[in-house]
Amino acid sequence: MLTFNANTTHSNQHQPWIFPCLKTLSCSAHQSHTHKRKTRTRKNRQVEMVNLVAAQKPLLLCLMKMAGIRPHTIEIEPGTVMNIWVPCETLKKPNKKSEKSTTEYQITKPKPTKPVVILVHGFAAEGIVTWQFQVGSLAKKYSVYVPDLLFFGGSTTNSPDRSPTFQAECLLKGLRKMGIERCTVVGFSYGGMVAFKMAEMYPEFVEAVVISGSILAMTDSISNETLESLGFSSSAQLLLPNTVKECKALLKVAAHKKLWFPNRLHRDFLEVMFNNRKERAELLEGLVVTNKDVAIPKFPQRIHLLWGEKDQIFKLELAQKMKE
Repeated sequence: MLTFNANTTHSNQHQPWIFPCLKTLSCSAHQSHTHKRKTRTRKNRQVEMVNLVAAQKPLLLCLMKMAGIRPHTIEIEPGTVMNIWVPCETLKKPNKKSEKSTTEYQITKPKPTKPVVILVHGFAAEGIVTWQFQVGSLAKKYSVYVPDLLFFGGSTTNSPDRSPTFQAECLLKGLRKMGIERCTVVGFSYGGMVAFKMAEMYPEFVEAVVISGSILAMTDSISNETLESLGFSSSAQLLLPNTVKECKALLKVAAHKKLWFPNRLHRDFLEVMFNNRKERAELLEGLVVTNKDVAIPKFPQRIHLLWGEKDQIFKLELAQKMKE
């Protein structure tokens, strides 16, 4: 049984300068203090220029390596590449770095000694940001792979196809190139729809599916009802925030408990996590299908549904209907 949990912490401590108030300060001491204050001001400005979200990425990379996975870029087809976090034991350093190589590590394609689990992220963040709290626990019993879907992380394509089907096809090709023959796919939100597509199209490859907060397909009726209940005019307004206010609105809807972060952190998150806006808006458009175009497939795999009772986007009733 796969279980997931996440913790969010924050710190916003401010330590002001303690200015001396002794009247007997000499002129030289006063000049020295003035110089230090100006230096401090310059340093503060430099700190403000640092993106706090981006600054955490090296630490996250280190933690993931300790958990046993590292990023690897693989070409799916000409014009399409995917970044996938893979078990360290499946990579090796080449004797000499190739100028044409996109990474200093190469896939060795060993047969996995543990069951393979693929963790597919949602729309608000790339793979490792979504699953960072689960990798360490799962890696003890599973060979864990965490892909970045197209236009997230380091994954891109020049194909005009923006459908979940194309995402599923590219992910399958990438995993097969790395020697994977059978796996369990875990999908969250948008990633759940991609996981369902993989299970539908490649039953011999996907032996089981775990879905959290997602549905088979985003029909126009579900989309309209969800947006109306949340008070948003479009999926892009909800999932592609442009301002701190919109980012807070997304967090309010997506989080179970009310979380507080300084505006600075929201701005940094917007800058780092919401690139490729044009392409991601097209992904949202390619997600919605008409009711008449949806056919419920018969899945031969085991399908496990994990749901939050207070999920505001895909409510518990949708999970109950899928189960029925």
